[in-house]
Amino acid sequence: MADENKHDEEFLHKLRHSTSHVMAQAVLEMFPEGKIAIGPPIENGFYYDFDLPRTLTPEDLAQIEKRMKEIIQGRYPFTRREVSPEEARGLYKDQPYKLELIDGILAAGTDEYGNPVEGGATLSTYKHDHFEDLCRGPHVENTSQIPADAFKLLSIAGAYWRGDEHNKMLQRIYGTVWPSRKDLTEYLEMLEEARKRDHRKLGKELELFTFDEEIGPGLPLWLPKGGIIIEELERLAKEMEYKAGYERVRTPHLAKEDLYLHSGHLPYYAESMYPPMEMEGVRYYVKPMNCPFHHKIYASKPRSYRDLPLRLAEYGTCYRYEKSGELFGLMRVRSMQMNDAHMYCSEEQFEEEFLGVVSLYLEYFRLFGIEKYVMRLSTHDKKGLGKKYVDNERLWLKTEEMVRRAMQHGNVPYLEVADEAAFYGPKIDVQVWSAIGKEFTLATNQVDFAQPGRFNLTFTNRGGQEEMPLCIHRAPLSTHERMIGFLIEHYAGAFPVWLSPVQARIIPITDRHVAYAQQVAEQLKAAGLRGDVDSTAERMQAKIRNAQLQKIPYMLVVGDKEAAASAVAVRLRTEENLGPKPLAEFIARALEAIRMRQGI
Repeated sequence: MADENKHDEEFLHKLRHSTSHVMAQAVLEMFPEGKIAIGPPIENGFYYDFDLPRTLTPEDLAQIEKRMKEIIQGRYPFTRREVSPEEARGLYKDQPYKLELIDGILAAGTDEYGNPVEGGATLSTYKHDHFEDLCRGPHVENTSQIPADAFKLLSIAGAYWRGDEHNKMLQRIYGTVWPSRKDLTEYLEMLEEARKRDHRKLGKELELFTFDEEIGPGLPLWLPKGGIIIEELERLAKEMEYKAGYERVRTPHLAKEDLYLHSGHLPYYAESMYPPMEMEGVRYYVKPMNCPFHHKIYASKPRSYRDLPLRLAEYGTCYRYEKSGELFGLMRVRSMQMNDAHMYCSEEQFEEEFLGVVSLYLEYFRLFGIEKYVMRLSTHDKKGLGKKYVDNERLWLKTEEMVRRAMQHGNVPYLEVADEAAFYGPKIDVQVWSAIGKEFTLATNQVDFAQPGRFNLTFTNRGGQEEMPLCIHRAPLSTHERMIGFLIEHYAGAFPVWLSPVQARIIPITDRHVAYAQQVAEQLKAAGLRGDVDSTAERMQAKIRNAQLQKIPYMLVVGDKEAAASAVAVRLRTEENLGPKPLAEFIARALEAIRMRQGI
């Protein structure tokens, strides 16, 4: 089965890569003076970047699709050939982006996407019909292997050349292609559901967060309702961490340059840090991570084996300069609140501590109804030592084996991925899938063998000798931003009661019932429930509809009978009508759902 899946993945890769070339041909036929950049296959599809004389429209996509089908029916073979640098430059003399790629390939020993090529760089092209593209491949045998009824061009977006906001903005066409029409239909249906669940769309409709250009891109403003979700997640984390023996700390938002030089972050992380500010001849940076601060807290007094494991947790706000082209709603921001902790332990305690973090992940997954997930062990690559990774091959191999052993002893399935470790050690990254099958990277569990040494962190062992602890970095709830973005899409905005910003809306049938509705709201508040009153002039059914659109779990309709009986008529956002209930009975029901952190 694994071999079949691998075959399917390889075929899809070739299919999508080939379709991107066909699309590029069709676009250049429409715009002969156009310039082409890169067009790789990606998960679920492909894209190609163009520099064109005018802005593309949705109508253009339909015309491009039509021409693509004609090319496909031509059964043109994809033919590979290697070319010399001189021939390549002549072939693409009118294509500046290709010329830049050629120079980069030859200078750096990479392919057209910047990936290292073993054995040195070669220049190759693939040709079908009259279109020839600089390409490493592979491709399908001929264009007829692309199902003409199973591809679709999806959207047009802006994309900076090489992802650098200082470069020219190109036009990117996204498309998808599948082995059959049925596969395409299923994927498009999933996309439509994903659009409805898009956290950026729902975040605006549900008044959770906003962005403002005057404040800056990637710097979210949390509105009152979004602030409630943050508080509830933080309350959850504090409860879980208290039970697991964590101690909470707080650290400043900035520190002297010396701290980041000491930690080693500046050489490895400088491009992702905001530029320094200088006061009184001293350079300061806003913090991109909490680690060095927690190391200083550990070092604030002598430690012995009796102090270990020491688990320090913080919701610290961090700032990272993500490129403008990579910002995406809450999923990629520049200001983030980290659900962060650092655990300091002896080598003998490592396995239990590491698996304790994994168990915490699994408990969160159960709570949020995350049924599909993959844990990825990211290891180093020897070629990156001293550049991308701390230069200590012995400790890399040792700690990677410690993680493997812990995962195996804990019977925790994992995949191993080379050359994706943190600069200071191996890590487990956790990929999760939402209710509609959309993939997210959320949690991380990282081993650090380098920083304790850099900060001279020690403890006195049972024999009275100084020993260096291991450090585990972990963030099971990722950042508030990414976690809430995921949860919005996972729940389609219909949060379980405990997370819902407004848990109940009281709906008076007429104006004379507003006073009783407000009394109900006061009793809900006294019981610790979040409720509000819809006292607008709308008709009752419109009020119910508005509450459903706001994904509010409970709608409590009140009229003469309810006021006389100290009751409420309970409706659920699922449109289920529970009928009249004594107010005390409803409150007890809602509080139990909150206590259990269940749905409604």
